Amino acid sequence: MSQGILINNVHIFDGHNEKVIYGNILIKDNQIKTISESPIPINDGNDTIIDGQQKFLMPGLIDAHWHAYMACNTMIDLLTADTAYTQFKAGQEAGATLLRGFTTIRDAGGPVFGLKRAIDEGIIIGPRIYPSGSLISQTGGHGDFRAVYDEPRPFDCCGLTHTEEIGAAIIADGIDAVTVAARNNLRLGASQIKLMTGGGVASLYDRLEDTQFFEEEIHAAVKAAEDAGTYVMVHVYVPRAIQRAIQAGVKSIEHGHLIDEPTMKLIAEKEVWLSMQPFTLEDNKFPTKEQQEKHELVVNGTDKTYQLAKKYKVKLAWGTDLLFNPTNTKNQNQGIIKLQKWFTNFEILKMVTHDNAQLLSLSGMRNPYPGKLGVIEENALADIILVDGNPLEDITLLGNPEKYFVMIMKDGKIYRNIL
Repeated sequence: MSQGILINNVHIFDGHNEKVIYGNILIKDNQIKTISESPIPINDGNDTIIDGQQKFLMPGLIDAHWHAYMACNTMIDLLTADTAYTQFKAGQEAGATLLRGFTTIRDAGGPVFGLKRAIDEGIIIGPRIYPSGSLISQTGGHGDFRAVYDEPRPFDCCGLTHTEEIGAAIIADGIDAVTVAARNNLRLGASQIKLMTGGGVASLYDRLEDTQFFEEEIHAAVKAAEDAGTYVMVHVYVPRAIQRAIQAGVKSIEHGHLIDEPTMKLIAEKEVWLSMQPFTLEDNKFPTKEQQEKHELVVNGTDKTYQLAKKYKVKLAWGTDLLFNPTNTKNQNQGIIKLQKWFTNFEILKMVTHDNAQLLSLSGMRNPYPGKLGVIEENALADIILVDGNPLEDITLLGNPEKYFVMIMKDGKIYRNIL
């Protein structure tokens, strides 16, 4: 008989109901076997019994827009460092991510297939990873990291750039090129496809207001994803580009901070997800005046975007989108705390657990972790945090995982226990 873990005397938040229950929970293998307000009998003398000391038990956190490789490496690392060095950094950061309470992340682009495999096989510790693979960008788009002296080249000609070779980003112009890029990411194990369909803050060659990729190019990626049972997520900020992506069949809008009301209404009508980040000016400092001004535009649009999303009851997800700033990854949890400007503590907890899991489930047949995530329910996957305090009353507890997360479990295995 498999060994179980029984956690007694805890306040249980199931991920989607504001009312908590006081009771006990039994874990068998990697699943939640039993939840009960009454004592749970166990028959196996090998089972571990833990007194939860009346603490708050909740699902593991989910970051729906994390860059497991690019968050912990600088832009210079990406372009010049030995690949082994950058991957070792990503492996170290994966362990730190898990110990911040993030048991699952959706990787929004980058070379993480090897990292995911190493975590899944138990070689290193880290969160579950829903990988996108290489960012797919048009020439001069948000994922074009080439130097100015690199010559644009026709599709399927003249070799790969460095960022393409390491699997960070691929340049794809035209329906055929986008189709191949999407299919190749799926071939390597992507659970969803990521396209850059608008300008970005850190971009070298575009403006924030740019619309990128023709509709037929985006639709080519959507068709490739749908044929594989999954969906496309897109980096985009402005109304015109958002509308084009939705018309092409995209299911997840990433960012959207410069949206207008008609476009938000369209998102709601089409039941598309909006994966947002509560950016502030302090989140990033950019090397050029132009980049910093673009960053300020995004930050200034955040409040309006959240207000419109609430007005139209859009399906909202949350993520961090930390990039190229290794010293900032420790602030991953602070992105949750910022949400209290727009949402109740319950709404925040539900968003970063249950709701984010619902978005990840769009990967369908490509879901690398079949089973229920983001909830405390019988037969759900056993991803659990035990918090010293009640986040429904004080959401800031989630901002200090080292102090307040007294136990972290992923897939039925305890990675931290300081009870």
